Amino acid sequence: MRKILIIGSGKSTAYLLKYLLDKALEENLFIIVGDINIKNALKLINNNKSAQAIVLNVFEKNSRQKAIKNVDIVISMLPASMHIEVAKDCILYNKHMVTASYVSPEMQALNQKAKAKKLILMNEIGVDPGIDHMSAMQVLDQIRDQGGEIILFESFTGGLVAPESDNNLWNYKFTWNPRNVVVAGQGGTAKFLQEGTYKYIPYHRLFRRTEFLEVDGFGKFEAYANRDSLKYQNIYGLEKAKTLYRGTIRRIGFSRAWNIFVTLGMTDDSYTIDNSKNMSYRDFVNAFLPYSPTDSVELKLRHALKIDQDDMVWNKLEELDIFNPNKKINLEKATPAQILEKILLDSWTLSPNDKDMLVMYHKIGYTLNKKSYQIDATMVTLGENQTYTAMAKTVGLPVAMATLAILNKKITTPGVQIPITKEVYQPILKELKNFGIVFNEKHVPYLGYNPLNI
Repeated sequence: MRKILIIGSGKSTAYLLKYLLDKALEENLFIIVGDINIKNALKLINNNKSAQAIVLNVFEKNSRQKAIKNVDIVISMLPASMHIEVAKDCILYNKHMVTASYVSPEMQALNQKAKAKKLILMNEIGVDPGIDHMSAMQVLDQIRDQGGEIILFESFTGGLVAPESDNNLWNYKFTWNPRNVVVAGQGGTAKFLQEGTYKYIPYHRLFRRTEFLEVDGFGKFEAYANRDSLKYQNIYGLEKAKTLYRGTIRRIGFSRAWNIFVTLGMTDDSYTIDNSKNMSYRDFVNAFLPYSPTDSVELKLRHALKIDQDDMVWNKLEELDIFNPNKKINLEKATPAQILEKILLDSWTLSPNDKDMLVMYHKIGYTLNKKSYQIDATMVTLGENQTYTAMAKTVGLPVAMATLAILNKKITTPGVQIPITKEVYQPILKELKNFGIVFNEKHVPYLGYNPLNI
């Protein structure tokens, strides 16, 4: 019996666990799900004899090491900052590890130790990062194999609400960690390459500089820039690309409205609000506005941000019930970002039968035989319900497939790695098609920077 330890049973674990349980008998697997709160794990396991839920606090060294020591491979579905101790234990006890999170400097520092023990520490094998890497590298490698040279690369991903469940003015609901949505874009200036020129967008301008996209059958979207689009320039082999841009997808109009929160300071996570527990939603909004003995909170907000009463942005703010004097924050010593997250959860939480949607869009321009071309590749995946979401599907399935491939020695390259090699991406992308995760490629006229001057 080959044992797999999954640490964490959050939103992205549903499809991951289902895939492994479906394969359990034919692959001789036993899956152990460890979490500090095993309620959700027990629900997902649903009395399956090929799985077990255990209470596991990753901050307790002895119990963590005991759980890792007794399995063949470890999947960490923990928040990114918690992976490192798990990874160190995996090296100590000679276990492979798989995670969907970005490679941290601390994780990268384990590369030589992992290689020395011929261990695989596979990271960034979810959706973004993950499927974006694999699908992009497949197209890039195909172009290079023909002798082409990449001159433009743009990649966008967004977790959204499916059209049939889109019933609010923001055209948005939370499909992954709400906190990450609230603080998105903070901590640095967005930087990217455009037509051979370095471009920079500070946080306070990020949501007013958007690019527009259209996906066949699903309409128009907008995208704002990720913090560092140049992070994968060398990894992807895009040193000669004149445009390199990675962004996050939302429905048109979201970013303009979200910028209200940024401008007011409601997304700040660096300090706490005094007496936040007893504040109402209306008090919270008023805390960021000038004092006036006569003007209402609504009037002050419209004046401060020059919002007309018939502006759709105003309707979006009212829909969130942020001017309600009776709803209490009930969070002790909370940051503005934490309070905003609580307010948004009232309106943006998926209902039990709601469906979400994952949208990915690549634009790749290249030259071949002295001519310029462009490929647009799009992927849209719809969720089933509140538990089996498109986000859980696109994060969990690649993690599960990589785990099984490592166990079966189909992925063998040791060290700290991400899924950009054919050894990894070819079989996984092929299998993902069986689950409806398919990219539609379209050749379109190339209208960008033309190094050939033709």
